[in-house]
Amino acid sequence: MSYPLKFQTIYKDKLWGGNKINTFLGKDFGNLPNCGESWELSGVPGDVSIVSNGPWAGKDLKSVLAAHGSDVLGQQIYEKFGNDFPLLIKFIDASQDLSIQVHPDDALALKRHNSLGKTEMWYVLQADPDARLISGFNRPITAKEYLAKFESGQILEILNQELVQADDVFFLPAGRIHTIGKGLLIAEIQQTSDITYRIYDFDRKDAHGNKRTLHVSESLDAIDYQFYPEHKTQYTSVDNQRISLVDCDYFTTNKLGLIENSAIKSPEVSSFKIYICLEGDALISGPDEETEMVKGETLLVPASMTHFQIKTNHGTVLLETYIRNGTK
Repeated sequence: MSYPLKFQTIYKDKLWGGNKINTFLGKDFGNLPNCGESWELSGVPGDVSIVSNGPWAGKDLKSVLAAHGSDVLGQQIYEKFGNDFPLLIKFIDASQDLSIQVHPDDALALKRHNSLGKTEMWYVLQADPDARLISGFNRPITAKEYLAKFESGQILEILNQELVQADDVFFLPAGRIHTIGKGLLIAEIQQTSDITYRIYDFDRKDAHGNKRTLHVSESLDAIDYQFYPEHKTQYTSVDNQRISLVDCDYFTTNKLGLIENSAIKSPEVSSFKIYICLEGDALISGPDEETEMVKGETLLVPASMTHFQIKTNHGTVLLETYIRNGTK
């Protein structure tokens, strides 16, 4: 396995979705009335990505891993995850507030769902004026106080709301209560898990007049009640350099901002590499061929491609993600 893989996008209709995945990213989601998510790279059962380029076009990611698992993932990562791809990449367009929610950590997810937990990060691509999101609590609080606020309908009073603009980054470990507010287009990188405990949904109803299911009791053991004074990731962009955004046991994500007619070498890691093109165009240039990507595309470079360059003709902004030093 020696070439970068592209994949067919999986589009998700959501009650709170909009049209920015088309208007901002140029992706055609067809007749979906409210496209809230586009899954760019997924190993989630029932939604496994299909390769769209090269000799493996038409085959799903699980089949690729069954044939070339260690070449694609890297030996250490393959020994841990086998044919299950460990990360999920998506774009999220919120034209309404998403539900207030939390995701379980690995231990709780394994116990309850035989699944991975869900640690994730957000990179804000576009934000309407006064767009906000929620991440964690705005003061120290106990589980008892939290439940009292929830039961009295005052949960919003204790949650940390952040005014958001483009290029903001938020890291959300499993257990952190959160939501994406209306007017935000976000790139999300997360563990492969689709487990969400919905806590509060603003009493809205679906097209059939039904409220969505809440998971209040399940969420109580999943929430991290600790207070964190800093929620937004602080970083400074520098042209033609790797800028670290997140470095955790589950994934490392860097930002690459390349000016026109420039290049940067591949990272020296034994993992697969994922590139998400947020602006412009880029080329992944290996010893045998070049693979182009444009705004809105995601590309998976196998671990066996150890030496390549990321080039651009007109300038680009990329997110680069891998798993450092094997696995947790």
